[in-house]
Order: sequence, then structure tokens, then C-alpha cells
Amino acid sequence: MATAAKAAAIAELTEQFRNSGAAVLTEYRGLTVAQLTELRGSIREHATYSVVKNTLTKLAANEAGVTDLDEQLQGPTAIAFVTGDPVEAAKGLRDFAKANPALVIKGGVLDGKPLTTAEITKLADLESRETLLAKLAGAMNASLTNAVYLFAAPLSQTARVVEALRAKVEQEGPQAGAAADAAAAETAEADPAAADEAPAETVEAAAAADEATTDVAEGGDDS
Repeated sequence: MATAAKAAAIAELTEQFRNSGAAVLTEYRGLTVAQLTELRGSIREHATYSVVKNTLTKLAANEAGVTDLDEQLQGPTAIAFVTGDPVEAAKGLRDFAKANPALVIKGGVLDGKPLTTAEITKLADLESRETLLAKLAGAMNASLTNAVYLFAAPLSQTARVVEALRAKVEQEGPQAGAAADAAAAETAEADPAAADEAPAETVEAAAAADEATTDVAEGGDDS
């Protein structure tokens, strides 16, 4: 390869290392052109897959500040430069390697730190960013729904009692409400849960008693 062509190749690889969040080195010996095309297509959304020359790649990696790749740059090498989700890229490579054993994952680098083959496999076993965000959103939504229910339920019950109070006063006056109020209080004291399930008449009567007390207080102020 001419010097100018080598320099251009090194510059391109250097940019790929710098612009990629991760890079996975593989050995592709034994894969057909059709299989390589299939592999490129399977990870295209998250990475580009390129056959490289080891010597030039070592120079480019050093230029980009990526170290500890020399041992992996042996034999026929192709690199998946990851520009998308590294988890999804690792999954794609792992799954393809399972179906096509000729593809061997040799190692890689993630955010400047070297990765072993085992670490790349662990990376592939993680859930994708989209899945994690979806689960987080679901958890937050569930928490908000529960919070709204806890706050809204007491307010709703209070509103029903107030409405019953007004209706009872209009229909029967304060005396009937006062008697029912005592019965409702005894029920709530004996069994707080039963108070929430009390018949509508009891709730309405208790509400009426409350209104009667208010009326008396207001009447006292007028005098």
C-alpha cells in the first residue's frame, strides 16, 4: 500500500476510534461474503463493521489514545465500530456468532477501557437502553398513579359527605342529623373501617349534624 493510501487509512481508522463509544474486534476467517453482508445488516443501526489491517489499526488506535489492543490484533481482523447502543451491538454480534461459529469475538474497548470476550458477552446480556427507560417510565407512572389514588380517595369521600350534609339539612333539619351523628361516631370508634362502608343514610345524618353545629354557631354570632 502506498504511503499516501496508508496515511489516509490510518486517519480514517483513527476517526472511527475517536467517534465510536465502543469497538469490538472479531476474527472473521471462514465467513462468506454473503455472511459478512448479513452481519453488517444485522448491526447497521448500532455499528459499522469493517475488515482492517492489523498494523494500520495498531497505529490508528495509538493515535486515538486506545491502548491494550495489540494482543487482539492478530490474524484476520474485522472491527465493529459502535456509534449507537453498545448493548444492542454486542447482542447482534453474539447472536450472529452463535448462528455462525466462524465469527469469533476477540475483545474490544468501551469508553476507552479494554473489554475481554467474557465482558462483551456480559454486555450483550444486559437490557437495552430503550428497555430500561421503558421500565423506568412504567415504574414512575405506577408510582404517580398510586400517589394520585392515595390523595384523591380521601378528598372524594369528603366531597360526598359534604354533599350529603347539605341534602340532609334541607330535608329534615338539624335535629335528625344530631341523633344520627352520635350513632355514626360510635360506629367509627368501634371499627374505623366500617365507617367508610356505612350506609348512605348514616353518612348523610352525620354530615347533617356537622351543618347543624355550624348553623348554631352562626346564629350565636348574629345575636
